[in-house]
Order: sequence, then structure tokens, then C-alpha cells
Amino acid sequence: MIDTAWAQAGPGGPPAFISFLPLFLVLGVFYFLLIRPQQQKAKEHQATLAALKRNDEIVTGGGLYGKVIAISDDIVTVEIAPKVQVRVSRPTISGVVTANREKDKPKMKDKDT
Repeated sequence: MIDTAWAQAGPGGPPAFISFLPLFLVLGVFYFLLIRPQQQKAKEHQATLAALKRNDEIVTGGGLYGKVIAISDDIVTVEIAPKVQVRVSRPTISGVVTANREKDKPKMKDKDT
């Protein structure tokens, strides 16, 4: 039985890169289906945080909705109720709600028609 195993490892076998081909295919699938979309989502989040400005309505990772009052390098002051302000770390902001609300508003039709 050992003689059979040695005989299979002879020089007539397939090239080494053929045996690694399935591994490369799996890595390629993981890259295009998992890694690349996650990197694009992270870039979009960074762009959203960079474009953050005063009076934007935001939502934090904890689910707090509020309006941006002040922005510093890493801390954003958010008003969550009249005269109630909290300071949150900039990366914890999940998204800007102001842009989404403008899209969701129904367009007013002219009453003349």
C-alpha cells in the first residue's frame, strides 16, 4: 500500500498551479462577494461623515435622531430635543436623514390644472 502512494506522487502528475486553482477561485469569489462591497460601503460612510455640516438631521448608531449643532474634529454636538444637546463621536453617526427626507416628500401638484 505504501508503494502505491509513492507511485502516485511521480513526475507524471498535474502541475502544481492546477491543484491550487480551486483555492484561487474561492478567494476570488470571497473578494468580489464579501470584501469589495464592504470596502465600498465603508468609503461611502467616510464620505458621508466628511460631508456632514451644521443643521443636518442625522441618526446615530444607537438610534438617536437629532440635528447637528456643532462639529469638531472627532466630536459632533447633536440636539435631540429643544435645548437638549448631546455630544457623540463622529464615527458613531450612521447616516444623514435630511437628504432622505427630501426624496420622500411628495411633490405638490399645481391646483390650476
